[in-house]
This record gives sequence, C-alpha cells and structure tokens, in this order.
Amino acid sequence: MKPPKGYEKGEPGQVCKLVRSIYGLKQASRAWNCALKSFLIRHGYKQSKKDYFMFTKEQNGKQAIILAYVDDLLITGDNLEEIERLKANLDSEFTIKDLRELRFFIGIEVDRNEHGTLLNQRKYILDILKNVGMEDCKIAKFLFPKGMRLSTETGEILAHPEIYRRIVGKLLYLNITRPDISYSVQQLSQFMHCPRKPHLQVALHVIRYLKGTMDWGLYYPRNSELKIEGYSDADWGSCAFSARSLTNYCIFIGQCLVSWKTKKQKTVSKSSTESEYRSMSHTTSELVWVDDIFAKS
Repeated sequence: MKPPKGYEKGEPGQVCKLVRSIYGLKQASRAWNCALKSFLIRHGYKQSKKDYFMFTKEQNGKQAIILAYVDDLLITGDNLEEIERLKANLDSEFTIKDLRELRFFIGIEVDRNEHGTLLNQRKYILDILKNVGMEDCKIAKFLFPKGMRLSTETGEILAHPEIYRRIVGKLLYLNITRPDISYSVQQLSQFMHCPRKPHLQVALHVIRYLKGTMDWGLYYPRNSELKIEGYSDADWGSCAFSARSLTNYCIFIGQCLVSWKTKKQKTVSKSSTESEYRSMSHTTSELVWVDDIFAKS
C-alpha cells in the first residue's frame, strides 16, 4: 500500500507497513478487488461491463466464468482444463481453499441432481428462528395477517428498534432465493427509521410463515429454453402516506426465474396507466441488462 497523500516523511519507493491485518480497513475491499482484477486480466479473463464482479474467458469454443463476492469465488463453465489451471494459479498467487463441487455459497444451499439445481436458504431460516427465539413457534399459513394495514403513526414506538432492523435486514438477504416474500419485505423496510410495535408483530408473523416453508427455494431445470421473458405489474397509489405506486416485475429465462423486484416508485403517478408504464420501463431496463449479460459473457 502506498503512503497516503499529505504524508511527507516517506522516502520515494517506500510503502506502508500494516500494523494490523488488512481486514477491517476501509480500503481493504478495494485493494483486494484491484489485486484480483489485475490477476484475472493478466491470465486472459475479461471483466463484464454489466456486472463488474463477473469475469469470463473463452478458449477453443469453451468458456470459464468467475463470480466474485469479496474473497469468495464461484468458478464454473465447460472448460474444465482452464478451471483447474486457474485454481492452481490462484493458489500460487493468493493461497486459496478449494471447496470442490458447489454445495454452499454465501448462505445459499445448492442441491444438484441429473434433472436440475435447487437453491434455498433453509439453514439461514433456521438461524433466524434461533436468533429470534422462535424455534417452537406456530406456523403461519399466510405472509401477512388478514386485513393488516401498516402505518407510520399507529402503534407504540419500539424501545429497541435495532431488533426490528436486524430482522428486516435478514429478510432482505433471504429474498435472494425467496421471491414470494418480496412484497412483504418491501412493506416492512419502509419503517426502518422509526419502527413500531405492529411492524415488529408483522415481521415476526413473516418468520412464522418461513418456518413452514423453509424448504422452498428456486429450482432451475437442466433442460430449459434459453428465452428471456419479463412480466410487470403496478399497484397504483397503494401507499396511503405518499400516494406512490409499487413497481413489480419478474424476469425468466425459459422456466427459470432469474430476477425480480418489488419497489416503490420515485414519483407519484396520476393514473394507473402512468404507474403501469413506469413499471414496464423498469422491467425493460432489467430485460436489457439480463440480455447483455448473456450476450457479452
């Protein structure tokens, strides 16, 4: 690491000696990303312009793909020789631990067979139940209590809001493999600044629902048509406090769901048609992004 600007005691050619580990420093993630990027480019990989954490290399009609999440790397492709060569080079450069066939990645369980791949977060849900102390709770059949309308003004303000924020944060991460809770998480995340007792009750209700559906996840069949399709919808003026609409969309590649979102629109739509067009615009942007990922990877 080079001396910071303004430090004049260092001589030319000198570098900083770290007193502590690089982990925990603000510049650690950027320093690692720069080192990994330069290493992969040096070995013939190209960085995707649509997803900067994806690197690809084509050789003799075969391809190797790398997805990076901080210091966790997911390596896939049909060029097995290149993959083995890359792992050897990575170990020589950085010293890595090879976990072999993918089973578990950043909290996501991967179950594969000859028919397809199932992604779920069963262990993550079990950890949530344990952290909240609801291992023996009753199962809820529906995501939201019937007739529940959350408000920014109704209910007692929580004395310890960090409990609510921690739960919603875990639910946001769980949304990676559970698109069915997307709407509920969007609703709960609106009250992070000042959560109230009814908000916490609904969050705990969602956890009770998850206990009964912890084996659910995303299934990707092995033989699926490579055709990109998108579906969008809008809930016009659904927010009683801001009058803004909700954008909802999901993107499929064949039978495989690859992207989805439920998000409040930035401006107020004056008609249901306007809100639908805004939703279609967001969906189209996501379709173009997914298409570019496949076209240029």
